[in-house]
Amino acid sequence: MTVADIPAVNRRLKAAFHAQRAPIMDLVAAQTHDPFRVLVGTILSARTKDACTAGACGRLFARATTPEAIEALSVETIEQLIFPVGFYRTKARMLKRLPGVLRQRFGGRLPETVEALCELPGVGRKTANLVVALGFGKPAICVDVHVHRITNRLGLVATATPLETERALRRLLPVHYWRTWNSYLVAFGQTRCTPRRPRCGGCPLAAWCAHG
Repeated sequence: MTVADIPAVNRRLKAAFHAQRAPIMDLVAAQTHDPFRVLVGTILSARTKDACTAGACGRLFARATTPEAIEALSVETIEQLIFPVGFYRTKARMLKRLPGVLRQRFGGRLPETVEALCELPGVGRKTANLVVALGFGKPAICVDVHVHRITNRLGLVATATPLETERALRRLLPVHYWRTWNSYLVAFGQTRCTPRRPRCGGCPLAAWCAHG
């Protein structure tokens, strides 16, 4: 795959995305239109399957949807609400700390840049980029394991880490694709281009794929 192939590949990815259930964070963003809940949901989703994340988000947001409401909960209560997401005890402590840091550093207002979001507990570049893209509707390239794996398999990039992939895609990918490519590639990676035994037969991207 080359840069010139991006529009054609994007059309195929978009069609595949709309043919199946959207990733959980796209659903949270569409249902809540709330950057804070996108942030919390993204923190919960790390190392966790979508179905588990969805359940945890539903239970937590039934009790608390604002920084103040989450801060009022005990760590033990947050643990009970978000279990069994991966690393739920660590995530519960991070969520408990989050409102205080948000208030001290940003006056209680959720920042809208990747760099500022990375100052919050439990937030790395992947989470920050997703909040900027889905929560605030601004151009951002969120690179998780799916984006890193698939763009390398396609041959669009040749990188060793997600951070290298993010930097490469910032150079190669036209800005108007930035917001949607994570959603498209996550959905594609969950259903077809899986880490092991990808379903290469009948793949809509086979014509452009260096791996297949």
